Amino acid sequence: MLAIHRRAPAFEALLEAATKAAPDCDVTVDGVRHTIWAVADPETVAAIGAAAERLDALYIADGHHRSAAAARVAAMRREANPNHRGDEAYNGFLVITFPDDQVRVLDYNRVVYDLNGLTSEAFLARVAEAFTVTPSEGPARPAGIHDFGLYVDGGWYRLGLKAPPAADADVLARLDVTLLAERLLEPILGIGDPREDMRIDFVGGARGLEWLEHLVDNGPMAAAFALYPTQVATLLEVADAGGIMPPKSTWFEPKLADGLISYPLD
Repeated sequence: MLAIHRRAPAFEALLEAATKAAPDCDVTVDGVRHTIWAVADPETVAAIGAAAERLDALYIADGHHRSAAAARVAAMRREANPNHRGDEAYNGFLVITFPDDQVRVLDYNRVVYDLNGLTSEAFLARVAEAFTVTPSEGPARPAGIHDFGLYVDGGWYRLGLKAPPAADADVLARLDVTLLAERLLEPILGIGDPREDMRIDFVGGARGLEWLEHLVDNGPMAAAFALYPTQVATLLEVADAGGIMPPKSTWFEPKLADGLISYPLD
């Protein structure tokens, strides 16, 4: 699981000291370098553990489903083991956490298979009811929040909200993924729950806007939407407010290599 924590100087100092020597593992997977240091000194382990416990919170950034699955496995194993002590391996799972100032969230863009029966001209006219629509000579990469790029019928357009949410509105209502869904995808394209609707797909920002063009120009997509990346501070704000980020709202890359570290339960 990938987690984020608010930077804690004492915690970071311990980790920096522990990683000054050569790493125990240094491997490149799919062009991404992974380095691992094993901390074996009991005093250092205890100091790092104590510093970690003083962190206000760990915020799940990627791996929500795996975390939930691990919790369910732990609950089932505890139920099947009436003599459990609480220190069994199944009561924990692997986590890697980064300070919030060392994490960058990439954009998570949307592509749709059809225009809900509309021609591109009629679609743009409907979009113009809620957004300013400005043709762009090249890829319309969003410059900030509430700014969207649209690629349809071989052309890029920059979309701006005509009625942006108030600055003091609920944080979830201010998210660009929420605004695009509520003001365009659902009312114009008839796309409701993005987790279940088969007419929409998602593209991680590492692919670039050129990939969005490719999907539309070469099929099977009818239109693509470029979003401004969700900011780390916003993600933490949602969690602190007890909210849950909408599906497909953050993209993290590079990904941790699967199987690089194993955690046996038995």
